[in-house]
Amino acid sequence: MKIIGITGGVGSGKSEVMKYLETHYDCDLIRSDELAHTMMKKGQACYGPILDLLGPGVLAPDGEFDRKAVAAKIFADKGLLEQMNRITHPAVRRSIALSMKEAETEGRPFFFLEAALLIEEKYDEICDELWYVYADAEVRKKRLRESRGYSDAKIREIMANQLPDSEFRRICAFVLDNSGPFPDTIRQIDARMRSFGPQTNTD
Repeated sequence: MKIIGITGGVGSGKSEVMKYLETHYDCDLIRSDELAHTMMKKGQACYGPILDLLGPGVLAPDGEFDRKAVAAKIFADKGLLEQMNRITHPAVRRSIALSMKEAETEGRPFFFLEAALLIEEKYDEICDELWYVYADAEVRKKRLRESRGYSDAKIREIMANQLPDSEFRRICAFVLDNSGPFPDTIRQIDARMRSFGPQTNTD
């Protein structure tokens, strides 16, 4: 089984790439940010420790974490953010390792792992290859304004805290240019997947 890590800056279109891979190839995949949110739900591994850390003031009426309240609290205090990461990251990593074993047992030829902090969290150590989903900065800003309603100030802040383009290109084996129409991106994905041999496409 080939394990491929997919990363890139905010607004680059990683989710769109993952949706295409999921529907067109025989693979398992994990979106690590979604997994982290799932593990913070009531009854899951990270719920209790994070509640102890942040206190009940970040809970919604249903007892689940209010994501906006959590974000406001941890980003106002980098110490809290670091403590929360020490809770969630090992739990997410263990869950990913288990999913990889299950996928291999099922005979899947590919496993895709998508994470914004793939490189920073050293997920490259468990991947056979890294893909960098690239999009021009102006394209990314436009997407974030339209799809998420982000202000220009928020976009600048988020982008400033991410790895520079040069670092993504230095570490990743494959650069997927997702600046233009998605059919152009599909052609690049399919060409890369064909390079691994036959029997990959499920169409």
